[in-house]
Amino acid sequence: MVASIAAVAAFVVAPSMGWWFPTPGYSLSPLGAQIDDLFYLILAITGVTFIGVHVALVYILWKFGSGKGERGVFTHGSHTLEVVWSIVPAGILLFIALYQMDVWARYRVKSNFDAEALAHPIAEVTARQFEWRIRYPAPGKTLQDTPQFDDLYTVNDLHAPTGRPVVIRLKSEDVLHSFYLPQLRVKQDAVPGLAIPVWFQCDKVGEWDLVCAELCGWGHYKMRGQLTAQRDAEFQKYLQDLQKSQFDDGVPLAKAAE
Repeated sequence: MVASIAAVAAFVVAPSMGWWFPTPGYSLSPLGAQIDDLFYLILAITGVTFIGVHVALVYILWKFGSGKGERGVFTHGSHTLEVVWSIVPAGILLFIALYQMDVWARYRVKSNFDAEALAHPIAEVTARQFEWRIRYPAPGKTLQDTPQFDDLYTVNDLHAPTGRPVVIRLKSEDVLHSFYLPQLRVKQDAVPGLAIPVWFQCDKVGEWDLVCAELCGWGHYKMRGQLTAQRDAEFQKYLQDLQKSQFDDGVPLAKAAE
């Protein structure tokens, strides 16, 4: 009985303790908002069931668990009740399966609506034990399938413009990893041998977690980076500064030619 009461109490106070999704999540991404809505719908259904079951359990323990030694009475049961508790869960599961199709399609299928973003990834993210290697095209150029001499590179530091859908090309250099942006509700396995397009949209400037959500070896715990979401002009300036730091040795061209 005590365990049931504690379980219900933990469920009730969980939202105020921040035990669900990481914050501020809900306001960061249109897709994230849809995923949150789906999560809370399922949570409400399972929560009502969870609390109902434990209330019934506590009542039964209180009513019949007096410990006075009475013998239990066994009955065959109720066919009607068995049919009801089979049909109702099946109907709920069918409803959830149909309801979530739009969210799934938006993430996996309808992302093709933005052909421009899909055709021009902002970066290639390659997972390897135990870091994220990121390749950007030079400012004014588009990302090619194979590395170019003027590509720009960083480690664990992904930048993206805000306010519009963007695409990254995801690869793995060794084992199975998982590209996970928890605040944006974006998660995609990085599979060796495949180049997988992953789209997301962040509407708020800031720095957000980039972690690996797949156990990938002894150093899995430290495979983390960050997504820096910034306005488009700042993103272009970041690429220009990165280009300068990688290719500008500080020697004027005229002097270098002497």
